Amino acid sequence: MAGILAWFWNERFWLPHNVTWADLKNTEEATFPQAEDLYLAFPLAFFIFMVRLVFERFIAKPCALGLNIQANGPQKAQPNAILEKVFTAITKHPDEKRLEGLSKQLDWDVRNIQRWFRQRRNQEKPSTLTRFCESMWRFTFYLYVFTYGVRFLKKTPWLWNTKQCWYNYPYQPLTPDLHYYYILELSFYWSLMFSQFTDIKRKDFVIMFLHHLATISLITFSYVNNMARVGTLVMCLHDAADALLEAAKMANYAKFQKLCDLMFVMFAIVFITTRLGIFPLWVLNTTLFESWEIVGPYPSWWVFNLLLLLIQVLNCFWSYLIIKIACKAISKGKVSKDDRSDIESSSDEEDSVLPAKNPHNPTTNTNGTSGTSGTNGYLTGGPCAEEH
Repeated sequence: MAGILAWFWNERFWLPHNVTWADLKNTEEATFPQAEDLYLAFPLAFFIFMVRLVFERFIAKPCALGLNIQANGPQKAQPNAILEKVFTAITKHPDEKRLEGLSKQLDWDVRNIQRWFRQRRNQEKPSTLTRFCESMWRFTFYLYVFTYGVRFLKKTPWLWNTKQCWYNYPYQPLTPDLHYYYILELSFYWSLMFSQFTDIKRKDFVIMFLHHLATISLITFSYVNNMARVGTLVMCLHDAADALLEAAKMANYAKFQKLCDLMFVMFAIVFITTRLGIFPLWVLNTTLFESWEIVGPYPSWWVFNLLLLLIQVLNCFWSYLIIKIACKAISKGKVSKDDRSDIESSSDEEDSVLPAKNPHNPTTNTNGTSGTSGTNGYLTGGPCAEEH
C-alpha cells in the first residue's frame, strides 16, 4: 500500500520541476492546498443532499403548490393484463414484429399499442411537481454559488490579468474564501454524482455522468497541484448559465410560456457566449499558452488541460442541442421535442394518431376521436417545450 501511495503521489507527476510536497507544507506564514482537505467534501456532500431534501419539502413544494402545480404524473395507460405482462417481463420497447403480433392478439391498432407502451413508460416518470422542486433546488444553489464566485473573483488580480494565475506558481497561498469556494463546488458535484441515480432520468444521463466525473477530476486536480486560481475562473464561468436553465424549466412547469421562452433565450446566449467564446479564448488560452510560457508543462499539466478540453467537447455537444432547439423554434414557431427532455420523447408520427379500427381501442372516446390531446402531451409554444 505504501508503494502504491508513493507511486500515486509522485512529485514528478503532480508538481513542476524542482518542486516537492515538502515545499508546499503549511507554515505559520502561508497555507497551501493539501490533498487531505478534499476528504471534507464527502460529509459536506451528504449534508448538501439533506439540505436539498428539506428545501424541496418545505420551500420548493409550497411554492409549486402556490403556482397550481399539482403532483399529478403523466397520463396512465389503461389496465391490460397482456400488455402489462409484456412490459414487465419481456420488453418496454417492443419491436415491429412484436407489435404486429400484439395487434392481432388484442385486435388493436398498432399505433394505439405503441401509445399504450409510451404511456406506460411515462407512467413511471416523476410528476411535474417533483421536477419543479428539483429545478428550484438547483436554481437556488447555482444562483448562490455563481453570485459568491463573482463577488470573490472581482477582488482577485487574476480575474483581470490571467497571467497572475501562474506568477509565483505553485507557491500561491490558499485563502479561506478560495478554500470555501472549492470545497463547496466539489461537495455539490459529489452530491450530484450520487443523486443522479435517484434523480429524474434524462436522455443525456451518460453525458451528464461523464460531465460530473470530469468536473470532480478537474476540481481535485487543480486543488492538489495548486492550480486553484485558474480553477476558480473555470468554475465561475461554467456556473453562469446554469441558473437560467433551471429558471426556464420552472417557468415551463408553471406554464408561464413567455417567461420560459425569455429565460431560454437568455440561457442560450449566456451559455454559448461563455462556453464557446470566453472559455476557449480566455481560460484555455491561459492554461495552454500563458502557463506554458511562465511555468512550463509537466505531467499533471497535460492531464489538467486534457480534462479542460473534454469539458469543451461537452460544451460543444450541448451548444449543438441548444442551437437545434432554437432552430426548431424559429422554423415551426414551437418545439415538438426538447432534446434534453425529462420525459421520454416520441415520434412525430405518433402525434397524429388515427382512430382505431374497432371499439376495443383504449384511447377512443364516444365521438370516435383520439383521447390524447392534439399535442400528444407536449407543452408547445416555445423552446422550453417538453413531453409529459
